Amino acid sequence: IPKCPGGFTTAVLGGSSGLFGGHVSQPLPPHLQQQRRNLSLHEYMSINLLKEEGISVPAGMVASSSDEAYAVAKQIGSKDLVVKAQVLAGGRGKGTFEGGLKGGVRIVYSPEEARDISSQMIGRKLYTKQTGEAGRICNQVFICERRYPRREYYFAIAMERSYQGPVLIGSSQGGVNIEDVAAENPDAIVKEPIDIVEGIKKEQAVKVAQKMGFPPALVNEAAENMIKLYNLFIKYDASMVEINPMVEDSSGIVMCMDAKINFDPNAAYRQKRVFDMRDWSQEDPRDRQAATADLNYIGLDGTIGCLVNGAGLAMATMDIIKLHGGTPANFLDVGGGATAHQVTEAFKLITSDRKVQAILVNIFGGIMRCDVIAQGIIMAVRDLDLKIPIVVRLQGTRVDDAKALIAASPLKILACDDLDEAAKMVVKLSEIVSLAKEAQVDITFQLPI
Repeated sequence: IPKCPGGFTTAVLGGSSGLFGGHVSQPLPPHLQQQRRNLSLHEYMSINLLKEEGISVPAGMVASSSDEAYAVAKQIGSKDLVVKAQVLAGGRGKGTFEGGLKGGVRIVYSPEEARDISSQMIGRKLYTKQTGEAGRICNQVFICERRYPRREYYFAIAMERSYQGPVLIGSSQGGVNIEDVAAENPDAIVKEPIDIVEGIKKEQAVKVAQKMGFPPALVNEAAENMIKLYNLFIKYDASMVEINPMVEDSSGIVMCMDAKINFDPNAAYRQKRVFDMRDWSQEDPRDRQAATADLNYIGLDGTIGCLVNGAGLAMATMDIIKLHGGTPANFLDVGGGATAHQVTEAFKLITSDRKVQAILVNIFGGIMRCDVIAQGIIMAVRDLDLKIPIVVRLQGTRVDDAKALIAASPLKILACDDLDEAAKMVVKLSEIVSLAKEAQVDITFQLPI
């Protein structure tokens, strides 16, 4: 059974128009594509949420070991089963495991075969187009009954700016990459915006089902599933629900064979149950570290670490580094009320990236007190025994106290009042560190008297 290709990618939804504007925009660089802040759940979790809402899904159970896979396969009672690696990445079916097993979605014909295939998946990394060289660990497999679809369709619900709300997306071409369909034949995709206040209407779902090509006898059943999916989308504050494929089964029913759901992180406070399902083993360890410290962090591929308060100032800081020939290693917003402890955690995050060769701290103290930030910087440099150069630009509340603290510290922290000069300085220092590493020599920085 063809599987979900991993949700809408930037190639489809990127840009202000994307899929819905009738063209496909250019994808973002890989390091930006991978930094998704939305919660994404494993397939078996999403399938269970669908099942709870009365949506037709194949019977299946999750297993965390090969022996458990054997027991689950026996319990399902079918000799025609699918073993699916639970890895949060698209392209599982075409992926390769450590150890050489090809394919993260395998058809098996006995509990014994389910046990054998599972043993080659669980505890090993799966490499797909989306994971890159890092791969993603597979800790569980989803074992479900194999169904035989007569026809496969694509269905999704997403938030779309151009419609100022949710939109139903359908296509007669399911079980394939929707990005390819959007690029090759945009007219094959049906779009139906929903008024988020009024909610979905039966006639809207029926219209989409008809345009997707469901047989007349199944249009109402398909529409009912779409309405239930929309209710789930709203109930759980989803940013996307994708079913690929939604099928007409050989037994004559409409069924959702796969599910991918993304959730709005701003709704975490009222969707605790869903957000507690998050599998941190599927994410960059730095993301968990940042979440624990309540920091907004996104790793990039440059050499200059950034620590800034405020998202807008963080973006501007990254821009000015780029303007002067440097490359930012991260986006890091410590927020408006960071503590000295959070600043220390921020430095840990920045320096956990081995590519970082210099750090620029840019703080504008409005709500934030500059002296608190200065204390955090001094504590972090001392506790972490940092050897790389640190340029600090502070302005605002208690800035003089902050400068006095830094000046009195024996640590080599370079203070600079002007952001432009600070950016130039940090770029030059990172180049010096880079040259020293290439020449395999150690360097120490001495502040001018």
